Amino acid sequence: MITLEEIKKNESIRALIKAGNRYLEALGYTDHGPRHLSYVSRISSYILKALGYSEREIELAAIAGWVHDVGNSINRHDHGPNGAVMLFPILKEAGMSITDVVEIITAVGNHEEQSGSISSAVSAALVIADKSDAHKSRVRNGKPDPTDVHDRVNFSIHQNDVTVDRKTRLIRQSLVMDHSSSVLEYLSIYMPRIIMCEKAAAFLGQEFQLVINGHAVNNQSPDPQVSAT
Repeated sequence: MITLEEIKKNESIRALIKAGNRYLEALGYTDHGPRHLSYVSRISSYILKALGYSEREIELAAIAGWVHDVGNSINRHDHGPNGAVMLFPILKEAGMSITDVVEIITAVGNHEEQSGSISSAVSAALVIADKSDAHKSRVRNGKPDPTDVHDRVNFSIHQNDVTVDRKTRLIRQSLVMDHSSSVLEYLSIYMPRIIMCEKAAAFLGQEFQLVINGHAVNNQSPDPQVSAT
C-alpha cells in the first residue's frame, strides 16, 4: 500500500499544504503547516497502534493526519469536505487503492467539528489528534498577538500529552498551562472540539478525558493521582 513517506513526497499535496498554511497565516491563524500535520499524523497513528488496530489502519491514520488540512488552500470554511474532494484524484493518481482512498477522504471530510461525523477508526483517531493539538509552538514565530485568544491560549501551553490506556479504556489529553491564559479561555475555544473528541473516543470504545494542570475537566478519572474539578 501507499505509505506516509510517499505521500509526503507528493508534489500536489506539498503545494496544497503550503498554500493552505500561507492562506491561514494571512488570516492570523496559528500554524497549520508541517509542524501541525506532523503532530496530527503521529498522534492519529499512535492512537490506533495503542488500541491494537491493523497496520493498514495505522498507516492510513498517519496519512489522513498529514493531508487533512489541504482544503485550507481554497477556504477555511468547509475545508474538510473541500479537502476530501481535492484528495480523491490525487490519491488515486498516486497509486492508492480505491478502498484506501475512500477511507482517507471520509476521515478528512468529517474532521471539522461544525459538520463532521465519526464513522471509522481512522476518522476517530484523526479527530482526536487534530482537536488535541494545542501548544505554544503553534504560535507563529513565537510571537503571540495578545489580542488574539487563540494565540494567548496556545502560547500558555507548555506541555501537551495524549496517552492511551487500554486497561482503563481511557484516552487522556494532559495539558500544562501557565497563567498567561486561563482554563476558561481554553474552553471558550475548545469546548466543541472536546465534545467531538468524546464522540470519537466512544466510537473507539474508550473515554476521552481532558486534564489541565492536574485537574480532570470533563469527567472523573479512574486514576487517583488525577483529581476532578
